[in-house]
Amino acid sequence: MSAEIITIGGGCFWCIEAIMQRVKGVTKVESGYSGGLAPGYPTYREVCSGLTGHAEVVRVTFENEEISLRDLLTIFMTLHDPTQLNGQGADLGTQYRSVIYYQSDDQRATADAVFIELKDYFDAPLVTEISPALPFYLAEADHHDYYNQNNQAGYCRAVIQPKLTKLRSKYVDRFVE
Repeated sequence: MSAEIITIGGGCFWCIEAIMQRVKGVTKVESGYSGGLAPGYPTYREVCSGLTGHAEVVRVTFENEEISLRDLLTIFMTLHDPTQLNGQGADLGTQYRSVIYYQSDDQRATADAVFIELKDYFDAPLVTEISPALPFYLAEADHHDYYNQNNQAGYCRAVIQPKLTKLRSKYVDRFVE
């Protein structure tokens, strides 16, 4: 099989990480930061300040013979709100923006096609940023596998579990436990 990598963000990386970990064909999901220009290796605290320009993102490795980038991006776009500028729900700030960081011209073309296909699915204009990949910085260890380690925490129950329920029902053929 042929592995491919895409970096995406849609609010808190804990949510997108938990979703992508349950998509058939995804082999690795890493929480981190990207998209900013501040010097040095960013920390969670610095990114949360909104001053680094980085977004909370996940770097997703997937087998493109098992799941296409188009299908992966469709799942991503329909399981967060790509119409909310600089935030998701109560998580507000540029660090929570909806973003797709592509690795190649083919990925860019696929992201653009998904964007066009889904624009009428939503009641408001899509604001998802589609940009070339910038350096990816791995988040601190306590942010990795967050939902699986903390699924009874309030945030996980209130915010992540409904997204997983939607994934399970809307994409039953793509869901793995």
